[in-house]
Amino acid sequence: MANVTVYNMEGNEVGTMELSDAVFGVEVNEHLVHMSVVQQLANNRQGTQKAKTRSEVSGGGRKPWRQKGTGHARQGSTRSPQWTGGGVVFAPTPRDYSFKLNKKEKRAALKSALTDKLNNGNLVVVDKLEFDEIKTKSFKKVLDNLKIASKALVVINENDEKVVLSARNIATCKMSLTNTINVYDILNAKTVLLTQDAVKAIEEVYA
Repeated sequence: MANVTVYNMEGNEVGTMELSDAVFGVEVNEHLVHMSVVQQLANNRQGTQKAKTRSEVSGGGRKPWRQKGTGHARQGSTRSPQWTGGGVVFAPTPRDYSFKLNKKEKRAALKSALTDKLNNGNLVVVDKLEFDEIKTKSFKKVLDNLKIASKALVVINENDEKVVLSARNIATCKMSLTNTINVYDILNAKTVLLTQDAVKAIEEVYA
């Protein structure tokens, strides 16, 4: 099992914590991580783009001129794709881009992403996150104490309104609960900050 240092909100070391190898010590499967990200981005697509084909554009019911003898190329409709105002060839239509991954694949991808963060030294554990009031300045001070300057994913176990709202206005910080954590957010963050309760909850679910 890997041991990580546990910090408090002031940035001081307060102990160590053993991380389960079943979650934070797996073999990184890059293919599953990639597929998990592709799936999430695909599932987020609205798929509502639409353009009209020649059969849907209004007008153009009659032949614009006779077939022969005018000197023009033959035309059957003013709504053919080559005409201004005509339909679009192979026009996009609303569709569903989503696809499914097996539960085992999703779990393996998440564990691979967490293991990768730990291996690269980009995973920080804090004993707790508690605030007396909703204050962005207080949350920013915690990040500064922990020397987290760039993109951070902060994972907590329970939805603490004071913590969530204190972090909301920090552009480089994204909050997540243990039951909503996903591979894309983990990879998109430079540093993953977990509370001790969040670590235990993740290990209970994924170990």
